[in-house]
Amino acid sequence: MDQSVAIQETLAEGEYCIIISFPAVQGALCEGESRRSRLLGLVRYRPERGGEEHALFLYTHRRMAITGDDVSLDQIVPISRDFALEEVSLDGEVYFLGSDVTVQLDTAELSLVFQLPFGSQTRTFLQEVARACPGFDPAALDPKFLWLSRYRRKEPEPEPPTPRGWKSAAGTRPGRAIIGGGDSSFDESRPDGKGLLVDRSSRGQDKPENLLPRQNKSKSEITDMVRSSTVTVSDKAHILSMQKFGLRDTIVKSHLMQKEEDYTYIQNFRFFVGTYNVNGQSPKECLRPWLSHGIQAPDVYCVGFQELDLSKEAFFFHDTPKEEEWFKAVSEGLHPDAKYAKVKLIRLVGIMLLLYVKQEHAAYISEVEVETVGTGIMGRMGNKGGVAVRFQFHNTSICIVNSHLAAHTEEYERRNQDYKDICSRMQFRQVDPSLPPLTISKHDVILWLGDLNYRIEELDVEKVKKLIEEKAFQTLYANDQLRAQVAAKAVFEGFSEGELTFQPTYKYDTGSDDWDTSEKCRAPAWCDRVLWKGKNITQLSYQSHMALKTSDHKPVSSVFDIGVRVVNEELYRKTLEEIVRSLDKMENDNIPSVSLSKREFCFQNVKYMQLQVESFTIRNGQVPCQFEFINKPDEESYCKQWLRANPSRGFLLPDSAIEIELELFVNKTTATKLNSGEDKIEDILVLHLDRGKDYFLSVSGNYLPSCFGSPIHTLCYMKEPILDLPLETVRELTLMQLQTEDDGSQLERPMDIPKELWMMVDYLYRNAIQQEDLFQQPGLRLEFEHIRDCLDSGMIDNLSASNHSVAEALLLFLESLPEPVICYSVYHNCLECSGNLTASKQVIATLPACHRNVFIYLMAFLQELLKNSAKNHLDGNILASIFGSLLLRNPAGHQKLEVAEKKKAQEFIHQFLCNSP
Repeated sequence: MDQSVAIQETLAEGEYCIIISFPAVQGALCEGESRRSRLLGLVRYRPERGGEEHALFLYTHRRMAITGDDVSLDQIVPISRDFALEEVSLDGEVYFLGSDVTVQLDTAELSLVFQLPFGSQTRTFLQEVARACPGFDPAALDPKFLWLSRYRRKEPEPEPPTPRGWKSAAGTRPGRAIIGGGDSSFDESRPDGKGLLVDRSSRGQDKPENLLPRQNKSKSEITDMVRSSTVTVSDKAHILSMQKFGLRDTIVKSHLMQKEEDYTYIQNFRFFVGTYNVNGQSPKECLRPWLSHGIQAPDVYCVGFQELDLSKEAFFFHDTPKEEEWFKAVSEGLHPDAKYAKVKLIRLVGIMLLLYVKQEHAAYISEVEVETVGTGIMGRMGNKGGVAVRFQFHNTSICIVNSHLAAHTEEYERRNQDYKDICSRMQFRQVDPSLPPLTISKHDVILWLGDLNYRIEELDVEKVKKLIEEKAFQTLYANDQLRAQVAAKAVFEGFSEGELTFQPTYKYDTGSDDWDTSEKCRAPAWCDRVLWKGKNITQLSYQSHMALKTSDHKPVSSVFDIGVRVVNEELYRKTLEEIVRSLDKMENDNIPSVSLSKREFCFQNVKYMQLQVESFTIRNGQVPCQFEFINKPDEESYCKQWLRANPSRGFLLPDSAIEIELELFVNKTTATKLNSGEDKIEDILVLHLDRGKDYFLSVSGNYLPSCFGSPIHTLCYMKEPILDLPLETVRELTLMQLQTEDDGSQLERPMDIPKELWMMVDYLYRNAIQQEDLFQQPGLRLEFEHIRDCLDSGMIDNLSASNHSVAEALLLFLESLPEPVICYSVYHNCLECSGNLTASKQVIATLPACHRNVFIYLMAFLQELLKNSAKNHLDGNILASIFGSLLLRNPAGHQKLEVAEKKKAQEFIHQFLCNSP
C-alpha cells in the first residue's frame, strides 16, 4: 500500500514526500527489547535560495494508514552533513537472504535503530535517503532547515548530545554499509557520484558468471553470520543497492525459467502449518503439544493466529502487547531438536503469521515479501482479512496466506467475497521493479490457513453434537459450507484439503473441552482449516489439538512433505552459458516492434465504485522488447486517477504475447469532478517500447452521475433522482457554491436533508436498530451496487439488502462527500470546544442549514442505536470512532493532528451522542 499519501496530507505547502515507486516505508523503532511501529517518510523542501533540503519524518500510525488522519508526527530527523545511516546486526540475529534490514541512524544529537522489511520498498527508500544526503556533494549549500521551525513545538526535548566516537546503539554491532555522512572515501565507491555503494567487482554484466549470481552460502558461512555482521552487511548492501534490471538480464531470467528442469532436481522438505484462533487471550500454556509433539523436526514452520487482540483499540491502532507474547510462546514451542531462524512476522490487527526455517536453510531463502489485506468495513478495519508472506526457497516460489473471514453461519457469501478480495488485492512487489506485482496464484506452492469461518448448515445443534459423538465426520462433512462452496467453484478453485478426521474445532467453553454453553449456544463447526495448491505436495497429517484450552477454538496443524526444486550448480552454469551464447548471436540493433489487438476503448455507463475492465493483447515480433506506459508531457501519471493498466510495464520474448487489462474505477477522489463535468471519461495512453516507437491508445466513455461524491447542498436541491436530471442541471448544482444555498431568490427552497441520506437511515431505523455488529461488519459488494442504483434512480421501494450492506453504504456516502458534514471552516473550532457541550452546540449552529440538519439527524439516529445497545452491542466510543473521522475531517492541506487531538475530534462527536444536539 502506498502510504506516502497519508504522509503528504500532513505536510505544509512546498513540502513533498518524495514520490517514487515506494515513497514511504513502515518499520519498527528498536529500543532495547521493545519494538514500536513507525512510518518513515523522506520529505523534500526547496528553499527560495535554491537547492534542496531533506528530513526524515517519523510517524506513529494506524495499521491502515490511508489518509493524514491515520498518522501522527512523532519525530523529525534533518538530513544534515553529520547524518549517517549504518546497517548493523542485532545481537543473536541470524542473517539470511530475505531477513529484515536493521539500520542505525546517527546524528550529532541522537542515535536510533530501526528494523525495516526486506524487499523492494526498503531498497528503494534507502536509495532515496542516500541521494538526499548533502555529504555526497561538497559543492552543495549547507542546509539550514528553517522550514522545520513550524514543527519544533511538537518535537520532544532533545537528549544530551551523544559523543561522536560512539557509533553503536545498545545491542548492535556496526557493519560496513553506511549511507550518508561526509567521508570522502564514499566517492571512490560511487561511480560518477551517483547511486548507492556498488561493488565494482560485480560490474562485468556480459559475462555468464556475473549474470544472475546464485545466493549460495555454506553452513559454516551461516554460523559466521551469527558471530559477525561483516558478511551479512556486505551481501545485504549489494542487494539494497541493486540497480534496476536491464533488458538483457530479464531475457536471461526468462530463458532460465523455461529451462528450469534442465538444471534442477526435486528434494522434499518438511513443512509444519498451524492455525489458532486465540480469542483475544494471552498464552497460558506451553504450545509444544501443538507445534512439536510427536513429529520430526520440520524444515519450515508456518504458524498463523487470528483474534490476537479483540480490544476496540486494536481495530484502529497497530500496536498490541499480544504480538510479542505469542511470538515468544511460539519461539519457545518450536521443535527442540533443531535451531530455527525467524524469517518474517506479519500482522494485521489480530491476524498474525510467523515464518521460521531451520538455520541451515537460511541461505536458500530469498525474495521475501509480505502484504496485508483488510476486508473489514470500508477496507479500513483489519479485524477480518488476510496476511501473507511469499518467498523463494531454492528455486521454488512459495506463498503462505493466513486469513480470518467473515463470521456467522448465514454469511457464507460474505466469506466468499472476503476470499476473492484477498486474492485480488494481495500483490507482492518483485525484486525486479520493472515487472508487475505477483499475485497469490503466481506461485508454485500456496499454503492457505486460518479461521475461514465456514459452518455446518441444515443441521440443528443437537444433531451436530450427536454426529460428533458417533464420530460420523463424513456425514457431518456433507453439510460443511466450505465443501459446498468449493464444489460450486465459488472459492479455493484448484486447492486441496485433507480428510477431516478430527472433531470440529469451534466452539468450546474457554478452558475446557465442553461445547459452547453460552446463551447463543453456537453449533460446532470446522472453522479452522488448512488448504494447499501446487505440485509435489504430500500431506502427512491433519489434526486438531484438544490439549490446548486457552481459547474457544482448538488449534489445527498439518504437516507436509513438499518437493522443492534445488539447483545443480554445474548444470545451472552450463545452461546459463548456453543462453548467453545464444543471446550474443542476436542482432541487438534491431528495432523492436509489436502489434496491438485494440487501440480504442469505450467504457459505457460507468458507475460509482463499480469496476469496468477492457483488455487487449500486445503481440511481439522477432526482437525481445521491454514496454511501459509513460507519462505524457507535464502530467504526473501515465493515466487519469480513475484508470489503471495492469500490468503497466513488462517484457516480451520474441513471438510472445501478453494481455493487458485497463481497469476503470471511480471512487470518492474522482467522483465529484465527473459529476460536475470538470472531468470526463477521456484519456490517451502512451505505450512506449524501449529502443522502439510509441503507441497511442484512446479511452472514452460516459459516467452516470451519482449521489455518492455529490455535495450535501447539491443533493438538497435535487428533488428528483440524480439520474432523472439533465446532465447540465447536475453540473450546475454540483458546481454551485455552498453559500448560495441560503439565497432563496435564485433557487426554490431546498429539502432539509438529502433524500438519499434519509432513505438509508430510515431503512436502518426500521430494520437494523437491534442488529449486532452494525457499522462493524462489511456488506456485500453486489448489494452496495444495488443500493447505489436505488438511491440514484429514486427506486426506494426496490431497496432490498442486508442491514450490514446498507450501513456500509451510509458510511461510504458520508466518506464521499467533498465537504464533510461538519464543514472544514469550523474544524478547528470544534477541536477547541471539545468537551464543552454548550460551545460545541454553538459551533454546530453556525453550519449552513443543510449541513446542520444532517448532523442533527444523524446524531438522533445514533442515539436511537445506543438505546438498543443491549441487543446491538454498540457503545458511544465505537460510534464516535467510526463517525468521528467521517463527520469531522481535517481540512485538505492543513497540518494533521496528534493522537491526543484526534481523540478530541472523537470526543466532540461523543458528547452529542450522550446529549441532545
